[in-house]
Parts: sequence; structure tokens; C-alpha cells
Amino acid sequence: VLYFSKIRIISIAIFTIFFVYLTTSNFLKFDDNIVGKNINLGLDLQGGSYLLLEIDNRPVITQNLQNKLSSLRKYFKNEEIKFRNLKIKNNNIISFELGEEFVEKFTSIIEDKNSIINPYYQKFKTHEFIFNVEDNVFNLQYSDYGLVLLKESSLDQSLEIVRRRIDEVGTNEPNILKRGSDRILVELPGLDDPMRIKSLLGKTANLTFRFVVQSDEPSFGSEKLSFIDGSQDDVIVSKRIILNGDNLIDAKPRMDNQTNETVVSFSLDRVGSKRFGKATTTGVGKRLAIVLDGKIISAPVVRDAIIGGSGQISGGFT
Repeated sequence: VLYFSKIRIISIAIFTIFFVYLTTSNFLKFDDNIVGKNINLGLDLQGGSYLLLEIDNRPVITQNLQNKLSSLRKYFKNEEIKFRNLKIKNNNIISFELGEEFVEKFTSIIEDKNSIINPYYQKFKTHEFIFNVEDNVFNLQYSDYGLVLLKESSLDQSLEIVRRRIDEVGTNEPNILKRGSDRILVELPGLDDPMRIKSLLGKTANLTFRFVVQSDEPSFGSEKLSFIDGSQDDVIVSKRIILNGDNLIDAKPRMDNQTNETVVSFSLDRVGSKRFGKATTTGVGKRLAIVLDGKIISAPVVRDAIIGGSGQISGGFT
């Protein structure tokens, strides 16, 4: 016959009650300081949605090559360099022929570490584009690291869009992570409607630039929009679109060395540069709203006309 002392029996009873309490606290709410809050179950325990998104970078590469081609055409004309047959081959090569007297000059320009046409990445010891020349015909294509950086930029922008759209769902503790160079992992505990998420994430992001209207109420041609982070009061915004996302070549966050604040640098294509230059020339002193999917990201004041096709977003445009 097993014999247990009273002290041991009492100890076993206390531990049993304690562990039963810990177990049931995950299902029942107690106002007790011993266990501050319920345990958040992971995707494997409480169920939910798991999505692995893959980014199609082909349109991004094509668009950037088209923008580079436009930049080269403008550069050749400004520098009075004779060229012909400027085109994109096989969706990944920019090809053109130069007059023989310009071949050596242009070769030195795109090989220069300070080249504006072909940026040099000190970190990787390589330029954005590699090239070869045969019979005065140049063929340019992305270097390995140039392609890596382009895909990284595309991934970062896609990740931010996914995060903003998941916030609309209001799910608790979503897990959104990069997977490789072109995939995004999305885990949504407790949300068992993957088709709704696919529909939300699959729609094309709608980015527009529009002027803020000085009015208390919306009227014909304007609408009231709220800020995406709720940091400011709603404002009235014109429905007339100055630019949209199709005109945006690139947008990257960086640190402003003068103000020590994070800013977003952006560059526009040829059509966008023209429109933006005209709009900011006539709109100095006005607020320009950057709107993503119907929510305002930022609405800085236009301080000066921006005619170079690039700028930065912070508290204002510079």
C-alpha cells in the first residue's frame, strides 16, 4: 500500500489546482494578476489563412527599361550625339547605334563611376548596366546586382502595399514576411476566408497625386478623404488626378542628412515629369495629397516647382 504524507497530498492538490487554472485561463477571462492575459494561439492552433504571394517583376523590368530608353534619347539630343535604332530587344536589352565619332566618348561616360546615365554601386563594385559594343552598336542590360536592387525595391514597395491592405481587414497579429527575392508570406491567425484576402491583395494598387481643396465640404469635382494613419483631420481633395502610379519609376525611403528625418525619394517617367513640373509650377503654396487606395498617405505643401522629374516626400516637397 502506497503511503503519502499529508504535506505531500496537500502539495499535489495545490499544484493540480494551479495547473488547471493555467489551462482554463486560456478559455475563460479572469480578473487576476497571476495571468495577465489570454495566450494568443498561433496559426497551427487556432486556424487561419496562409498565403504565399509571388511578385511578377517582368512588368517592372520592362517599365524601367522603357524609362531608361527615354532618358537616353533625351541625353543624346541634349548632348548632340548622333544615334539611331534606339530600341528594346527581347524585353531585357536596350540597343542603339552611335555615330563612330561618339563611340569612345559615350563608352567612357557609361564606364565612369560618377555616371548619371549608368549609376555605380560602390557596395557591389559594379554599375547598374553592363554593355558591349560591336560595329558602333551598343547593347545594354541590367547587371546581376542592378537586377537584384531593382527586385529588392519592387519587393519593398509590394510589402508596404500588402501591410496597408491587411490593416484594412483588422486581423489580430498578422505575420507578413519576405521570402527570397520575389515572395511575401502572409499568415493571418483566426481568419478563415482566404478568398477575401486574395481578392483584397490581388487588386491593383491605385496611387494618385491630387491637390487639396480649401473647402469645408466636398462639392462637384472634389471628395473628402481621410489619412491612412488617422494622424490628421479629413481633408477635401480634388478628383482631378495630377499623376498616377503608372508615372512613377521608383520610390525609396532614405535618411535626409540635413534634417535627420526619413524621406521618400521618387522619380517620374517623361510624361509624369512634364505633368508634375507644370502642376507644381502653378501650385506653389498648395497642399498636394498622395493618395493610395482612397486613403491619404501624406499631404505636404509644394514649396517650389519640381521640374526635374524627381523629388522627395517628407513634411513638404523639396
